[in-house]
Amino acid sequence: MTAMDLFTLFAFTIAYLIALIVPGPGIAAVVARALGGGFKNAIPMTLGILAGDLVYFFFAIFGLAALATYFAPIFVIIRWVGAAYLLYIAYQFWTAKPGSEQMRPKKEDAMKTFLAGFSLTMGNPKTIIFYLAILPTVVPLGQINALAIVELTVLVIVCLLLVCSAYAALASAARDMFRSEKALRRLNKTAGAMLAGAATLVVLQH
Repeated sequence: MTAMDLFTLFAFTIAYLIALIVPGPGIAAVVARALGGGFKNAIPMTLGILAGDLVYFFFAIFGLAALATYFAPIFVIIRWVGAAYLLYIAYQFWTAKPGSEQMRPKKEDAMKTFLAGFSLTMGNPKTIIFYLAILPTVVPLGQINALAIVELTVLVIVCLLLVCSAYAALASAARDMFRSEKALRRLNKTAGAMLAGAATLVVLQH
């Protein structure tokens, strides 16, 4: 069992980073959570998106794409549930009164936020299409073994966490620049609008 060559790993990393950096519903949701509640508030959303991404990654790498297609109706339900929860969070932000007590999420909301991120990814068929397209293109099937799977999994985790964390950090920094009640109210409404937009994108994707 040998490790994958560096060129293949580099090619996969670059292709994956490009796909992550281009804003989609996941990035919009992470940014909205960071705008509304700071960097820490975006962590559960990021971890949920990562969990969903890894599920689809393993579906693709182990040839389980047909299984995902067979259970497509379940993923449709997940997509609508995730979109509904994002709309619920969007409403909370849109109607929130600016103040530190509002901006800090409750501890029990972390799991719900994680599940929202997870359902956001699981309800997005483009995620598995991406993996099905990129893996055969940049990763020779003959190089796929247990060690290669570990290497690719680490790259997926590191790249996704870096990109989402960077977006969340930038959004949180922008939030910290505004301390007035009027500015916080605008940030709340911006976060709500972005979450509603993310929910809309999730529903519209086929």
